[in-house]
Amino acid sequence: MKEVSVPALVPPATEGNLTDLLINRAHFEPERVMLSRPVGEGWQPVSARTLEAEVRAVAKGLIAAGIKSGDRVGLLSRTRYEWTIMDFAIWFAGGVVVPVYETSSAEQIEWILQDSGAVAIVVETPAHAALVETVRTKELQHIWVITDDALAQLSNSGTGISDDQVTQRRNSLRPETLATLIYTSGTTGKPKGVQLTHANFLSECGNVVEGASDLFLRPGGSTLLFLPLAHVFGRMIEIGAIRAGLHLAHCSDPVGRLLGDLASFKPNFVLSVPRIFEKIYNSAEAKADAAGKGKIFRKAAAVAIAYSEGLQSGHISPGLRIQHALFDKLVYSKIRHVMGGNVDAAISGGAPLGERLGHFFRGAGVRVLEGYGLTETTAGATLNLTSSVKIGSVGRP
Repeated sequence: MKEVSVPALVPPATEGNLTDLLINRAHFEPERVMLSRPVGEGWQPVSARTLEAEVRAVAKGLIAAGIKSGDRVGLLSRTRYEWTIMDFAIWFAGGVVVPVYETSSAEQIEWILQDSGAVAIVVETPAHAALVETVRTKELQHIWVITDDALAQLSNSGTGISDDQVTQRRNSLRPETLATLIYTSGTTGKPKGVQLTHANFLSECGNVVEGASDLFLRPGGSTLLFLPLAHVFGRMIEIGAIRAGLHLAHCSDPVGRLLGDLASFKPNFVLSVPRIFEKIYNSAEAKADAAGKGKIFRKAAAVAIAYSEGLQSGHISPGLRIQHALFDKLVYSKIRHVMGGNVDAAISGGAPLGERLGHFFRGAGVRVLEGYGLTETTAGATLNLTSSVKIGSVGRP
């Protein structure tokens, strides 16, 4: 067995907490666009100043509702703008976030609420609220519903809470303070709550942002998040985006809206799982077959794979370069267009992508950087970097 180690790009945090990431961004770059929220078929930009103010207002509402430092607050929703607001608002109030998949059964919700000792939960819809009510624990004091204007209600109810009270809550958080309890299913028994601290995320996100700086720190960079934020993979990207000042948007309906959101938001890179890449490839092939161009597509795919393999070996023949340039106009550009037109990279995890698909997408102009991680490692433990990609591997630590 080969052992590989690399030095940390960012040293472990000895002070501060996750709320500092947003505070610092709002202080030093108040007008920087941090998020975009969906409005109709378009997007409304949200500056660092506006984001921090919204988070602070919701945090005041949580404090006014009786949320104390260290209290567990559940968050059950699809991936959406309000999740990021609530994540940081709960931390601003000194609380601990307990994410819950919006597809969870009543039994799963009951166990997570009971085991975590959650005193409140924010859910996406009235249907979710009704489900929680059927398994409501005696500790659960509040159920807030996002689609019933929960954030506005919290903001309005917190007007009597001062900024100093929020600052006191924020400053009570240390690197070793618990930030989130993420319940992950093991091989046996009920889901186990993985305890992740502010230091865990500060270290993980700091090293990912610096290691993949060409993605996170590029001028004008952006990403569209559509994987579940109840999963540590999505949370790492969310927090990393705030740390990096990366423009972030959310897609709450990957089945119905993903292609439309990619087309309108036009991210530079995405976070995904292999089945999404498989779906894009299979859809493109099926569309080509239906148009009587299946043979052309398969030839283009073979050229893309050969071109990527040539990049890895260090040798690409002149003839292959010519074929690749031709198919880039005929085929690859259309695949990139499906992904929004600006995507040139993606981070993939959750399962092996397979060398063939990895080579195909790199040959088509989209570098897929595979990684490996666990909830217990705060997402990524290893990751391929643009400077040292080895397709078929999950990279280095």
